[in-house]
Amino acid sequence: MLTRRRTVVVVGFLFLVLITQSPLGLARADGQVASHVVIKHHELFVQIVPEQHLLIAKDRLTLEGPPLPIRLFLAPTLQIDHMTVVQKSAGTAVPIYDLPFVREHGPAPESAQQITLPAGVLPAGPVTLEVQYHGPIDDPPRDPRHLRFVTPSETSGHIGPEGVYVSSESRWYPDVPESLSTYTLLVAVPSGWTAVTQGKASESRPCPPGLCVNDQMVLTEWIVTEPSESITLVANRFVTKGRDWTALTGQRIQLAAYLFPDDAHLADEYLDATARYLEAYIPLLGPYPFAKFAVVENFFASGLGMPSFTLLGSGVIKRHYVQPYALGHEIVHSWIGNEVFNRIDRGNWVEGLTTYLANYYWHELAGEPMQARAQRRLMAQGYNLHVPPERDYPVEQFRQKQDERDNAIGYQKSAMLFHALRQEVGDAPFWRGLKTLVAQYRGRHAEWRDLELVFAEASGQDLRWFFAQWVEQAGAPQVSVSGAVARPVAGPRGQSFQLEAMIVQLDKPFRFALPLLIRMEGDRQQLITVPVRELREQIALTVPARPVAVELDPDFTAFRRIARQSLPPGLNHYVTDPRRTVLTAFTDPPDHPSPFRDLVVRIAAQDAQKPLGERATIAALAHGGLLPQDGSVLLLGGPEFRAQIQRILAKHCGGHMALTEKGATVMGQAHEGPGLALLASCHRADRPGSVVTVLYGATPEAVAKVAPLLFFYGWQSVFVFHDGAVATRDEWPRASDRTEVRLDVSNSIR
Repeated sequence: MLTRRRTVVVVGFLFLVLITQSPLGLARADGQVASHVVIKHHELFVQIVPEQHLLIAKDRLTLEGPPLPIRLFLAPTLQIDHMTVVQKSAGTAVPIYDLPFVREHGPAPESAQQITLPAGVLPAGPVTLEVQYHGPIDDPPRDPRHLRFVTPSETSGHIGPEGVYVSSESRWYPDVPESLSTYTLLVAVPSGWTAVTQGKASESRPCPPGLCVNDQMVLTEWIVTEPSESITLVANRFVTKGRDWTALTGQRIQLAAYLFPDDAHLADEYLDATARYLEAYIPLLGPYPFAKFAVVENFFASGLGMPSFTLLGSGVIKRHYVQPYALGHEIVHSWIGNEVFNRIDRGNWVEGLTTYLANYYWHELAGEPMQARAQRRLMAQGYNLHVPPERDYPVEQFRQKQDERDNAIGYQKSAMLFHALRQEVGDAPFWRGLKTLVAQYRGRHAEWRDLELVFAEASGQDLRWFFAQWVEQAGAPQVSVSGAVARPVAGPRGQSFQLEAMIVQLDKPFRFALPLLIRMEGDRQQLITVPVRELREQIALTVPARPVAVELDPDFTAFRRIARQSLPPGLNHYVTDPRRTVLTAFTDPPDHPSPFRDLVVRIAAQDAQKPLGERATIAALAHGGLLPQDGSVLLLGGPEFRAQIQRILAKHCGGHMALTEKGATVMGQAHEGPGLALLASCHRADRPGSVVTVLYGATPEAVAKVAPLLFFYGWQSVFVFHDGAVATRDEWPRASDRTEVRLDVSNSIR
């Protein structure tokens, strides 16, 4: 889902800022010139005391650069014990002198202490600065604020009896923005605990007497030889299972699973899936960049990709999180984001490319065309529902996912951008360019402009127009077909037809390839692809039978704006409608509220954070089943209102589904039983673009098992649940972008 980046300054944790007042610069590993000191290596000794939320640490930083002033900002929860300049001599570290520093209140967040080392205190050139510090890190994870959007629990870092998680956002060790450092990390944790981080580990051993805060600690050394933007440390009471694995290329990789005791039996499932994804992506992206890949279980909700491991919340571990959009996505981040880096403030291309390779392209690799089409459809739906034109922005402005709009632009539109690029340059140049990108920028930062140059060279094409259109400007093509007319053509092989039509773009012209499906009499059809360049493009072609209709891009191959009523209906139509109503069609038992009531309370609480005009109206279903005049409707009901609900379904869903005395029928299939629950969305017959969504349960118990996760089922038209598990899901046949063809026999062509 995410790669951890240094973007959030968190009060309460130590971070180091080196500020240059000199015009001098130095060459960095990526060939660019740095105007400040960089940290080349961290040698960390860290002790973790979970019961006290305590971190005790010593970091020896190898610095390179001219003499510069150094400012450290230290919040009250952490304390610097001392700082020393260290000179390495004869293989040993010899302290030269303790550094003088001044404490004062400065322009740091929340009036944190500012500790200043004057310019010239450190000698020029490579130097080792030893910083010893200690203090609590205690920001307990909080539940995400979203009803319908997957984000990690919110924490800047936490050390406690339930687990340890400290990342770049925790600022738990001194660092400098944009430093690409290597690390040696010696970690001491209580006996029975295991620490996990990036790189390769030694065997754990008891802490020697006098070295640690108590004798009941164990030490593990981790070595990170690949430059990295940051380092994340986790620890818990894990059951560990490893596997030596060799790829078909001959590369040897250590696979590992660090799971809680209750989930240890899932280790082989995750190890098998890891091997499957590595085997698929190594040929596409080049050698796997690390010595290991580990699946690590987390004590709070998360889906994070770090160099050489992924950190997954316990809830998703239990749900077999091995799908391509899940574990596969995290593994692709090993190359894209954790080997080749991007500067967040200059555009985040990493998430779009990772989404394309994992969430989408895996299905092409696996020979699953229908699943590949479903992913293209989901990407189109996400953008069209969550990004109205007035809230759109260019892909190059995407930084991180904060809401559904960011997800639709930075992940989904960006992924389809790479699909369009592959179509534009061809398969061989695209994959050649991708492999070149990874090899050329390994251990370095790459930006959108760098991607343009790499793919232009790989394809031999000038791609300036492509990146200007898809990366630097907002929007997507909004296209229609008009004036479709067919004329009979007499020929030596019998009659055929000439079809003429006008392709019309609204607002501004995009350059792209548009698939058209020509439907003809006798259930014949022909798929053509038209290169579109201008606001109006005339097309003419000869087809072997009378054409009756032209459909725009039935397989969602071209990324474009699509009218809401032309997309398969789903709960997300309701979510994104500016006018929404929740209709209640249930009764509360006298002893406890209905699970429908709990859902209504959650919706009201979520909407309370929005402006008054954006909140949903909550009302009881009116007698006769009348719907509000405008907008989308979420109808919550049970068997006592079955007849009224069925009348609404019959009007707006047609013959797709119906409620019965025993349960429901969906697409002709009967579903029955006390554990039955149904979530179905249909376009409002009287209000194009709006939907009627019904959550129906045979019993309160059936509803209670579905309601907590209701808003995660937003993309299909219908879900049938049995005892909380999805028994079937489907989408109704969509109302396609279809233009009828007029037959003109007055001007037959001979």
